[in-house]
Amino acid sequence: MKKTFIFLLITLLFISCEKDCYNPPLPILFEFVNSNNENLIANGTLTNYSVQDENNMNVQLTKTSDNKVILENVGAYNGTKKYTFYSDIKTFDFSIQSSEFKGGCDGYQINKLTFTGINIDVTDEKGYYKIVLQ
Repeated sequence: MKKTFIFLLITLLFISCEKDCYNPPLPILFEFVNSNNENLIANGTLTNYSVQDENNMNVQLTKTSDNKVILENVGAYNGTKKYTFYSDIKTFDFSIQSSEFKGGCDGYQINKLTFTGINIDVTDEKGYYKIVLQ
């Protein structure tokens, strides 16, 4: 009986030590400003906005306390996916290229974000993208 208990205890330890982990892609954060660098959400100019993927599915957006927008659950795939940003001010397209995460855990990483459209002024601000909408 004692040997059985020790065997079960050791087996349980080995099973519980296996790590199931997942690395989601880092979030994409947008800040929308005008040509005077004023945040358009903070000043009330940008109130209606949405993002749809290439299959016309809405992307969940979350407004932060500092009036930026997080694109939720994008980039968890291999390949490139196209998106469209819609607002009363401007509509533009962008694409996200992602790949599987190469590390100890499963997951995905965003490799490249490409903006397309007429007169799109975007700056990578180390952690978020500043987009001038006019």
